[in-house]
Amino acid sequence: MANDLSAAIQRLENGDWDGAHAAVQDDPSADAAWIHAHLHRVEGDLGNAAYWYRRAGRPVESGDLDAERRAIAEALRNA
Repeated sequence: MANDLSAAIQRLENGDWDGAHAAVQDDPSADAAWIHAHLHRVEGDLGNAAYWYRRAGRPVESGDLDAERRAIAEALRNA
């Protein structure tokens, strides 16, 4: 599953927000929820992002988007 989630991050990095969102939309895992939260931060929908951070069991992030994306990718590599 980490490979599918890594593909979602890659899609986002390639400018395919919709493809990244579709990749995590129906995945019930905490990692997918984290990516989902990040995607909604990128979109600017902070209320929806907060919901997904709660689903991921993570604090709401407010720092640099690129740094968070790197942290997600690192966590997926170590999963």
